[in-house]
Amino acid sequence: MRLREIRQARGLTQQKLSEISGVAREIINRAENGKITPETGTLIRLAKALDCKLDDLVDMDSAS
Repeated sequence: MRLREIRQARGLTQQKLSEISGVAREIINRAENGKITPETGTLIRLAKALDCKLDDLVDMDSAS
């Protein structure tokens, strides 16, 4: 998952991304640290907030 990389490239904190996307900051934090894989709906909200494609967030080659 490239969430942290894309978020940082956009100059956003986890808190700001949470506010923009409506996804709890704790979910963002846990996803960035590899502790969880967010549900599809959550990934879509994050992708929209980051103005990127869903494929940009998730490495489909390593997804299982």
